[in-house]
Amino acid sequence: MNIDTELLCGLLAESAHTELMPRFKHIDSHTKTDGSLVTEADIAMQQSIKAQLNRHYPQIPLLGEEMSSEQQAAILENGKQGFWCLDPLDGTSNYVAGMPCFAVSLAYMINGQAQIGIVFDPVRDELFHAVKGGGAWLNHQPLKLSCSTSQLNRSIAMVDFKRLALPLATRLATDPPYLSQRSIGSVALDWCWLAAGRLQLYLHGGAKLWDYAAGALIFEQAGGFFRLTKPHASQSDHPIPSLDPQMAMGATNRVLFDAWNLWLDPNK
Repeated sequence: MNIDTELLCGLLAESAHTELMPRFKHIDSHTKTDGSLVTEADIAMQQSIKAQLNRHYPQIPLLGEEMSSEQQAAILENGKQGFWCLDPLDGTSNYVAGMPCFAVSLAYMINGQAQIGIVFDPVRDELFHAVKGGGAWLNHQPLKLSCSTSQLNRSIAMVDFKRLALPLATRLATDPPYLSQRSIGSVALDWCWLAAGRLQLYLHGGAKLWDYAAGALIFEQAGGFFRLTKPHASQSDHPIPSLDPQMAMGATNRVLFDAWNLWLDPNK
């Protein structure tokens, strides 16, 4: 199927400026059953994008974060020929707190692999997108990672400690192998900032499919290396899509990736 990437980029940006930005700093939230926050903006954004996608591509189902787990599972099971994977507001906690670090993320997936990934940051007007085999872009300028930093102790790491196993989190906190560490509270932007070379290492203990589907493709197409695993399971570079959280690690070049992987699992 011929997917118009420019069209998708435009509708994500338009919806974000219409639905997210006017509500920013002026909205209440409530807690979902999994403990995460949801707002009126999450719901409005998903409805807006779903309506536009249905208008242009009515035959492609949508798997959105703000759906029931039963609906999500049905689309994942029956959507092997293609489905949209949407996080209408990635970084909801930031959004609610008034922190300007959030995004909308959309991926088009076939046979378990993201073919198109788009992440839009409406605060900075930064539009990241990638097509599998076709490179990655930031505001239509190509993203291509370099090997300028190949030492762990000279790298900046994006690490989300919240979902890491305690022994690993403790080891990282007491004996970090990197120069410095960040956590910005938006998984989609984590991947995109890595793709832009703003950081060099990545570790997250439990991201959902809609969190990483678009961003991981953007990072990969920019030249990055990553691995996804179910916590406490064997590693796989390209796992079958699942609604279960995935542990993610990555680095901006192969030398760093191998060194980071070895440090995380010294028994290899």
